[in-house]
Amino acid sequence: MAVQTGIVPTNAGTVVVPCDDLATAVTFLTERLDFRLDMIMPADAPRIALVSRDGVALRLEAPAQATNAGRAGMHYRDLIPDRCGGRFIASLIGIPEGGLVPDYVHYHRVRFQLIYCRRGWVRVVYEDQGLPFVMQAGDCVLQPPTIRHRVLEASAGLEVVEISGPAEHETWRDHELELPTDELRADRDFGGQRFVRHVAALAAWHSDPHRGLEYRDLGLAEATGNLVNARVLRAFANPPTPTLPARTTRAGEFHFLFSLEGGFTVHDTASGSHEFAVDDACVVAEGNEFLLELPPGSEVLEVALPARDSTHAIVPNM
Repeated sequence: MAVQTGIVPTNAGTVVVPCDDLATAVTFLTERLDFRLDMIMPADAPRIALVSRDGVALRLEAPAQATNAGRAGMHYRDLIPDRCGGRFIASLIGIPEGGLVPDYVHYHRVRFQLIYCRRGWVRVVYEDQGLPFVMQAGDCVLQPPTIRHRVLEASAGLEVVEISGPAEHETWRDHELELPTDELRADRDFGGQRFVRHVAALAAWHSDPHRGLEYRDLGLAEATGNLVNARVLRAFANPPTPTLPARTTRAGEFHFLFSLEGGFTVHDTASGSHEFAVDDACVVAEGNEFLLELPPGSEVLEVALPARDSTHAIVPNM
């Protein structure tokens, strides 16, 4: 195990153990010395872990490393380089090889967290939400704070967009709970939020003919008490006429855009125009007014805090 000297006991009875390689240290302690993993953070590039055994708790701390290898063998691509000063993180997470995922029952200490299936499929299970189910491309879930869940299986080349706040948060393992749980409680409150499962194949598209687009609402606003909403916006191939004059919208605390199909252009009154290709993303600075230009056939995932009606921010590309 790559452990440095300088073990430091903390006031809470946890011993801080500096280590060069967190993954190697965790593997050694759990597989050779029968410690159990209790917590790890951050998920995208773990550098802190808590392990325990027989009343002994160790806090492993490793230096930050430039890597895209995250928890449970998942690969992370950061979609917000500055992470909004640590307030939010958006990642494109991939599992290159299909099959069973080496995950465990866990939960996150977050303000909010959503998962949007970008490509492929993934089988997951959630506390009090019934049997395991498969998320297909276009599906989305809202993972409310502390809900226990587990990733079970994935297709080769799976990719999901995960958006959370804050950027760095703890992932705790639950050693006692088994999933699925016996009870179905679809309306259960988790930290003021409810679990949401959005199935794209069953979702309704809402038309805004005056602006040449349609959208499907992912159902987050009501479930989060209007903390956040998320929509997929889609431009009509042949937008109807007439169209109304374009109006700008002012970005709130967090306004995230991710290109699903066809790319898009943001016209920001503060910083000018910016073009984005498929799988590109951006965050419009809080307080900035902007227009979003969608070419025909394009699709954009939009996530906004606080929840708001976002359709008025679109300019159809005629």
